[in-house]
Parts: sequence; structure tokens; C-alpha cells
Amino acid sequence: MTLNSPTDARSDDGEQPPVAVRPGPGRPRRDQVERRNAELLDHALDLFLERGFERTTIDAIAASVGMAKRTVYARYGDKSALFKAALQRAIDNMVVPVEELHAAERDGVEACLLAIARILVANLMSREGLRLMRITNSESYRMPEIGAYTYDRGTRITIAYLGDLFGRLKRAEGKAMSEAEAQDAAEAFLNLLGSPARTAAWGMELDETEIERLTRYRVGLFVHGVFAG
Repeated sequence: MTLNSPTDARSDDGEQPPVAVRPGPGRPRRDQVERRNAELLDHALDLFLERGFERTTIDAIAASVGMAKRTVYARYGDKSALFKAALQRAIDNMVVPVEELHAAERDGVEACLLAIARILVANLMSREGLRLMRITNSESYRMPEIGAYTYDRGTRITIAYLGDLFGRLKRAEGKAMSEAEAQDAAEAFLNLLGSPARTAAWGMELDETEIERLTRYRVGLFVHGVFAG
């Protein structure tokens, strides 16, 4: 039985009586708990990025969100578990849904890939995207499972979509692309698109005009290299 669900008790006539279950005095609702937990994970990730894993303490994280330290420990046990939970939430929130990419497809190879590229680049260049890139780059050597989780929940799905897209675009031209070639092309496409975000993650500022120019140039290189002739 889930929280806030009616009790399983039934009346004598077999009907289940309507019972409104409300939180007890001082007991937060589920949506309040979830919101506070999201705030905790967001604040934790910001502090981990600002100070690094070693110099960030549970005390500082709890204070930053106005939460009792014992509550943090009760939920996550230790700092490593909290760090991984914060990263996993950030990764899950950053994944561009395949449905959104499908909806951006259009006629013409270059126009189609440019529309897809703009979505992916905007995602990488967002505050959340750059924060995630910086912290995974700095801490994944300590916890290799972070990189594996990032690939499995995000990169792998995007590569599978792009490989399928490239295969469809090739077939529309009356040509063929093997599954291995499609995956290689998908990985190359993502690497090309990721370079502006890597530059920004190193602290170099790029305005929207420059980001658009870089995106167009990289899409053009890819199209003329993979779809030429």
C-alpha cells in the first residue's frame, strides 16, 4: 500500500469506506519531502563543484539547505552516497528525451542535423550541463562508476538514436551504413558538438553568436565528411 492511499479495511457490506489519510501533526507531505530532497541534492552538487569532494562536508551541505545533519545521514548514510545520488539526479535531468530529438527532424541532411545539434549543444552549454561536465571530469577518476552511469543513462541512448538517424538518412540517399559505421559516426558527431562545451567548462566564455557559428561549422564538417558524394 502506498502513502496517502485508502486503507484496506472494509465495512460489513463489503464496500471499502472512503478514508482520507492526512499527514500527522508536523509530518511533511510526500511532495514536500521530494521538493526538499531535490533542494538538498542541488545544493550538494553546487558545493561539491565549488569545493571538491574532499573539502565538502555534510555539515556544510546541511547548513546550505537548512536541513538537520541527522536527516541527511538518515537519507544517504555517508558523503559518497550523497555525492552519487546528486550526480545521478543531475545526469537523469540532463538527458534529452529521444522523442524531442525525433520531433526536431526535418527534410535535408544538413538542416536535420543542425536542428538536432542545436538541441544537444544547448543542453551541454546550459548551467546544469556545464556544472555536470566539470564535476564528472574532476571526480570520475575517484569513482569510475560515475562515468559508467553517465554513459549508460545519457550518452549510450543518444548514440543509439543518432546511429539510427544516420542509417535512415543514408537509406534515403539510396546508400547503406553498417551498424558499426553508424555508431562510429554517432560518437564522432557528439565529440564534435561537445568541443564548445569543453571550452566553456575550462572557463572560456562563448556568446550565443560564437556557439552558433561553431555548431554550424562542426555540422558542416560532419555532413561533408560522412554524407559527401
